Amino acid sequence: MTDDTTTETGAPAPHPVPHATGHGPQVPMAEPHPERWGRIDGEGTVYVRTDAGERAVGVWQAGTPEEGLLHYARRFDDLRTEVELLATRLASGTGDPKQALASATQLRDGLADASVVGDLKALAAKVTQVIELAERALVAAKQEKEEARAAAVQRKRELAEEAEKIAAESTQWKAAGDRLRTILDEWKTIKGVDRKTDDELWRRFSKAREAFNRRRGSHFAELDKQRAAAKSRKEELIAEAESLADSSDWGPTAGRYRELMSEWKAAGRAPKDSDDALWQRFRAAQDKFFSRRSAAFSERDAEFAENAAKKEELLAEAEKIDPAANLDAAKSHLRKLQEKWDEIGKVPRERMRDLDSRLKAVQDRVKSAEDTRWRRTDPEAQARAAQFRERVEQFEAQAAKARAAGDERRAKKADEQAAQWREWLDAAERAVADR
Repeated sequence: MTDDTTTETGAPAPHPVPHATGHGPQVPMAEPHPERWGRIDGEGTVYVRTDAGERAVGVWQAGTPEEGLLHYARRFDDLRTEVELLATRLASGTGDPKQALASATQLRDGLADASVVGDLKALAAKVTQVIELAERALVAAKQEKEEARAAAVQRKRELAEEAEKIAAESTQWKAAGDRLRTILDEWKTIKGVDRKTDDELWRRFSKAREAFNRRRGSHFAELDKQRAAAKSRKEELIAEAESLADSSDWGPTAGRYRELMSEWKAAGRAPKDSDDALWQRFRAAQDKFFSRRSAAFSERDAEFAENAAKKEELLAEAEKIDPAANLDAAKSHLRKLQEKWDEIGKVPRERMRDLDSRLKAVQDRVKSAEDTRWRRTDPEAQARAAQFRERVEQFEAQAAKARAAGDERRAKKADEQAAQWREWLDAAERAVADR
């Protein structure tokens, strides 16, 4: 090979690269004493010294022998720099181990014919070191790639299993659908899985997603069917509610509205675009009836309150009745007041018991007085008391007669019998008196 200054034999000269410091044993620079590693003879032939002896590397005719040796030494430095750069990149992790191995192997194979002057032995050792470093880096890269592949396979398998679980179990349709989309997004970012495994896992994930979509579609189809039925049922309930809105049969109608409300809740939800409107119609019918009832009850309550006030006035008059003074007049007065009481009508529910109990107290007082008078004039009670008195007198006479005859035992027995009958007489007389 020739250039503008020299003709060389052996491998082509490498392209110059920037100088960089390598790792491991340093390859000595040829300068400033390149004559240590080579020479130029009188014919201009350039030799490099090796352990095997001298080897011609070119011809120098463009200048002095010193300039020629320096020129070939710089060629050596270019090779050395290239080797150092490969070593540096491998050590820092920025170099491609495969490319570095190819480059270092090419350098090693070309050293035997390289047109350079320098320490070829040291350079060969450095190249060998770079080759070993590249081979180790390739092994590590392969292992790392396998680990990354295994991790990618495992992650896709986990995502496929999660998708299958969602497809089989989940009824949280929106959340589950969102999760499947997130799984798909993550799936696309996972690289490094071999095609066969990737296709197998993708089929599992795709099948799970399709199964979920079918199940979700069936669910919403059934839901639409149920909502259509709910809409039809609610329209029936609205029709009945509207037919009852003008009713004045307050109690039964209010009860029916409560039943309609329970049936409304049991009907379920109608389609979203109509459910609110249906509810407004149903509620409007209810409100119309209960507003009318409220107005009627307010009017009734006012009437009942007025009735209560009237009965208060009657009670004030009734509570002044004194049956002890004149029972017949008291009874007559009470009857008139009771007739007015019945004509007045109903009072508020919360006042009913109090007012009725007060009237009953007056009635009881008059009735008690009437019962007392009747007992006092009861002929049977008076006859019974007279009979008891007669028996007392008989036994007292017997006791006196026996005592006069000196028979104390008979006299004592007659006294005891007279005492017993006197107790019964006292009780009968008290009963008459209490009447």
